[in-house]
Amino acid sequence: MKIVYIATGAANMYCGSCMHDNALAAGMQAAGEEVTLFPLYTPMRLDERSVGERRIFYGGIKAYLLQKYPRPFFGRDLLLRLAGSQVLLRLMPRFDIGSAVDPVANAQLTVSMLRGEKGNQRELLEEFVGWVKTHYQPDVVHVTNALMIGVVREFKRALGVPVTCGLHGEDIFLEGLPQPYQDEALAIIRERAADVDRFLAISSYYGAMFSKWVGLDESKIDVVYPGIALDDYRNLTRDSSPRPLTIGFLARFVPEKGLHLLVDAFIRLARSGEFPNLQLLAGGYVSRAYKTYLDGIRKTIRDHKLEDRVKLLGTLERADKLNFFRRIDVFSVPAPYREPKGISILEALAAGVPVVQPDHGAYPEWITATQGGLLFQPHNTADLAEKLAQVLRNAELRERLGRQGREGVFGKFSSEVMAESTLAAMRSLIESR
Repeated sequence: MKIVYIATGAANMYCGSCMHDNALAAGMQAAGEEVTLFPLYTPMRLDERSVGERRIFYGGIKAYLLQKYPRPFFGRDLLLRLAGSQVLLRLMPRFDIGSAVDPVANAQLTVSMLRGEKGNQRELLEEFVGWVKTHYQPDVVHVTNALMIGVVREFKRALGVPVTCGLHGEDIFLEGLPQPYQDEALAIIRERAADVDRFLAISSYYGAMFSKWVGLDESKIDVVYPGIALDDYRNLTRDSSPRPLTIGFLARFVPEKGLHLLVDAFIRLARSGEFPNLQLLAGGYVSRAYKTYLDGIRKTIRDHKLEDRVKLLGTLERADKLNFFRRIDVFSVPAPYREPKGISILEALAAGVPVVQPDHGAYPEWITATQGGLLFQPHNTADLAEKLAQVLRNAELRERLGRQGREGVFGKFSSEVMAESTLAAMRSLIESR
């Protein structure tokens, strides 16, 4: 089966969606399928080998300029040619471009992109479709998420093949759009959903929630759990050197991931005196756009004189991330946002580290499927601290949850399982034709 996979880059940021897309494409390739992964906007920054094409379509700078300057003027063509330079696009991951994922700053651009062939970026769409039609004859096209649904109609018109579309986290961006752009975006997605043959939701929670919110036909949605590449985790061993008990966090340093809640829970545990020298290690992408948020967390740490026990590590490369998981005893990303996936949760479990997660979003599904952690009441730092304490004070519980979680991820959340579930949905579409 020949598959064209349309993903999106996130500039200089490691993001769960990019990791998911790359792992899925690699898994389908390993299963013997011919998969071509096209990253749009910017290259994808990954901590594992990229299987994506080097050429970037829908260059983010050019897409922005077409939105800002939709009408011709002297020098516009030269400006657009420079903006579309592949060399310039490949340099984007070296810079902090926090506005690239800001829904307020990109509201008009988002609506225009959703309009596809009717939007200001139609020449980018025509270029992309023309390239794929000339160089590939796919059996199916997969679009990473509903924010890219604007490309589907032209691909179906030009190629006449079925199109699948992922659903995994569009809501947080759509909810951040100011009005009237949010309503307009939802209406366009609802109308263009008819162009998609099957939606592949990343969790049962998210498939039900998104279909109800946007107004999609739930009978067109299959659930395909996320998976991660597990090779680096197969022989990963715990750090056996003498060290204090350690809590870990790995996610973007933004309010919706809940680092502030974890710091508050840590302060409760430190004050209790039950866990002398308890440590908190927090890794994740830091953007200038959230400097005020992070400064507030740093001030809280200083005010409680915990600078030597709470370490904000910033972005972790692959080797650093694996070593991070070796050095922690329990992991938590206490997101106030109802997270649909949580890739770092699966990574922690794959490393044999038990997790403590809020009882909402996809987390109850992951905990039920793996038996690798505990759930706490969302937004409740006292309950979060108590659940962390239960794991920290009981070595036997930590070992059991870590073992079960690891077995659960290897059995149900591998890139191989994710790829096979995705391929089954695609084969069913092709056979039905």
